[in-house]
Amino acid sequence: MKIVVLVKYVPDATADRQFESDHTVDRAGVPGLLSELDEYAVEQALQLKEKAEGEDVEVVALTVGPEAAAEAVKKALQMGADSGVHVTDEAIAGSDYLATSQVLAAAVRKVGESGAVDLVLCGMASTDASGSVVPAMLAERLDLPQVTLGSVIERQGDQVRIKRDGDTSTEVIGATLPIVLSVTDQSGEARYPSFKGIMAAKKKPVETWSLADLGVDAGEVGLDAAWSKVEAAEARPPRTQGEIVTDEDGSGATALVDFLASKKFI
Repeated sequence: MKIVVLVKYVPDATADRQFESDHTVDRAGVPGLLSELDEYAVEQALQLKEKAEGEDVEVVALTVGPEAAAEAVKKALQMGADSGVHVTDEAIAGSDYLATSQVLAAAVRKVGESGAVDLVLCGMASTDASGSVVPAMLAERLDLPQVTLGSVIERQGDQVRIKRDGDTSTEVIGATLPIVLSVTDQSGEARYPSFKGIMAAKKKPVETWSLADLGVDAGEVGLDAAWSKVEAAEARPPRTQGEIVTDEDGSGATALVDFLASKKFI
């Protein structure tokens, strides 16, 4: 069984994030890390491998991004993935969801050349863009069924049962592999890399592919080919000091009600 888990290198949310002059996210000027939501996908892939008694299961971590994005693959390998693939090409910069899904689909197909891919696992969203649409787009491009927002995954042979928790109900969906599956942050806490895992990751194979390796036309990706672009961006204004009401004569409650009413909160 071969599992491809998608991992994205994202800017650290605690850093001072900025835009480039073309209004794309500055990914070089701020520290980055493996998207936290993708860690849950890695965890579920590893759990499926551990539960597959006596079966040969390979977990491949796949990322698309600049040179620094190799760190996302490295973290997945330290957690326990078997191998990694890093798709990097200057032409990819500025790609939207459509182009990203095209590159990912081509990479998954190439991974499948050495053995069919049974499962593509994704996080429910990336922590930088939070679009949540790439899994569906990828499933369409690969002509595979998709199940989104899984919280519990159980497998028996080529059959998978996925529990999905909604706001008002819980449903269980049955699917037959191969599929594309996204998981939520309720699917199980992601493990921390152990010292043994960190050392073992140094010997695990990582392939680096370009668009040419995937047979993707550079003119179909990047900012110029994007269907949506950021036209303008402004820095968030500094926070202003709040209004302080000193209640010396019992009028504080009235002042609070007047303030809430002026803001149309009540």
